[in-house]
Amino acid sequence: MIIRRSMLVLALAVAVGIYLVPSPIDPKPHTLQGPPPALEGPLAVNTRLQNGHRLFTGKLHGPESFTADEEGNVYTGTVDGKLWRISPDDSLTLITHMGQNLKECGSSPDFEPLCGRPHGVRLDRDGQLIVADSYFGLFSVDPQTGQKTLLLSNSQGTNGVPFAFLNGLEISSRTGIIYFTDSSSRWGRRHVKLEVIELNRLGRLLSFDPQTGQVHVLLDSLYMPNGIALSPDEKFLLLAETSIGRILRYWLKGDKAGTKEVVMDNMIGYPDNIRLSDQGTFLVGITTPRFRKFLPPFLDMIAPYPAIKRFLAKVVPLSWYDIMLPRYALVLELGIDGNVLRTHHDPEGRLTWAISDVFQHKGRTYLGNTALPFLPVLDTWEGS
Repeated sequence: MIIRRSMLVLALAVAVGIYLVPSPIDPKPHTLQGPPPALEGPLAVNTRLQNGHRLFTGKLHGPESFTADEEGNVYTGTVDGKLWRISPDDSLTLITHMGQNLKECGSSPDFEPLCGRPHGVRLDRDGQLIVADSYFGLFSVDPQTGQKTLLLSNSQGTNGVPFAFLNGLEISSRTGIIYFTDSSSRWGRRHVKLEVIELNRLGRLLSFDPQTGQVHVLLDSLYMPNGIALSPDEKFLLLAETSIGRILRYWLKGDKAGTKEVVMDNMIGYPDNIRLSDQGTFLVGITTPRFRKFLPPFLDMIAPYPAIKRFLAKVVPLSWYDIMLPRYALVLELGIDGNVLRTHHDPEGRLTWAISDVFQHKGRTYLGNTALPFLPVLDTWEGS
């Protein structure tokens, strides 16, 4: 009896202690538009993404985004803060470190503020790499020497609000304007899971003119804005709002210039980067699908309940959430009008999963990710 009472008192003390500890997040109730769409028609399950192979296993950790030059070199950044060049013969060359070169880089998200984390990577009209580092800002990097030039720092930000999580990146080939996203003004990249669970509207779509140094906020109050892609005629941008499974169109030209509209909502999964394919379609990497075999999607279940989310943020280590994520690779292929033309699946995660970017260059498709220790590639792209 004494032991039982002691256990009860201990359990009560722990419960009270957890209740009194402030939660790191301040979520609001949110309900998605409905259950995930059925896996039928263009969304039907297939194995198109299993017909590839892995490169640089154990050498590239989290190759998240890609760009390429006319000589066939492909560039990417990894979770340890490094920028790399992949030559046409698949040799790998380190270009530079975005932050400090520490042995701990890549071992834990806690070191990312020191080591840096390059997300969006593009080449500008002068052949320089433009890099959106989540912690440091926008950089111009010489792809040959690795020399870095800071264009816009996170601490500088704009309109009195510093950047906290630079992410997506796109450059106009006509004007040189750099478009980019700040996924959150509160949470850094290493706390991305808290950002998704909190489901806040602290993200922005911005533009930066390298010639004048001017920064403009194009859209604010966004739900974790992530990847962006210009249309072939550069009349609009597609923008992924990852945490609510939505894609927006932001008009840059024409009668609708400066306005936005929803292209896709209640998506089959949570979108990451958006890229133009070799065929002129849009390729959307899905970081996590919303369908499960036996249970509703975890984020769907907790979205309407702020109290549950505050509790989970207090007691569940961030690394544990990975256990609940299915090993399922998924890519959406959209027409210029935003309609789904086809999907590409790897249902068992044989080649990869949690796709961040889908980049095509000279007949090969590179599948990005945020943390996996390899680079998946496909030498053929089915269905186009």
